[in-house]
Amino acid sequence: MQPQASASPAKPGGEAGGKLDRAHKGSALPDITVKDPEGHELKLPSLKGKPLLINLWATWCAPCIAELPTLNAMANRADLNLQVVTVSQDMSDPAKVQAFLDQHGFAQLPAWLDPKGDLASHYGVQTLPTTIYYDAAGREVWRYTGGMNWSGAEATAMLAEGQSR
Repeated sequence: MQPQASASPAKPGGEAGGKLDRAHKGSALPDITVKDPEGHELKLPSLKGKPLLINLWATWCAPCIAELPTLNAMANRADLNLQVVTVSQDMSDPAKVQAFLDQHGFAQLPAWLDPKGDLASHYGVQTLPTTIYYDAAGREVWRYTGGMNWSGAEATAMLAEGQSR
């Protein structure tokens, strides 16, 4: 079963429209592999070494679409020392995800796919978007469910938590 879209999109001005959860703090990065539409693989544990933001989203999810521009901008900022990996939860045509990202100019967000819902299942995700933040050692810092303006002050403060480890 696919997760549902959040009813609370990111609010203008950087305020969050979702829920912060630290209940899984310290959990290890899952040994899960995602693929792009061409079949190239990305093993999540290979991303240890600097903080990592994993965002689960879908092309049919309005709050997801609303926050993608700020995730794209954040992924392009070298000063953040952060990896941003967006993983589509679309279960149909993989080429549709790449076309969607291309059409909207999200060049910093490769079309990683999770067609079987392995990540959503691992995290127990019922609402999209859901974002999980890991420190450089691959330990979970927090999860955020719902839309977020990732260029706002609240997001900057939240991301600072994983930088100090």
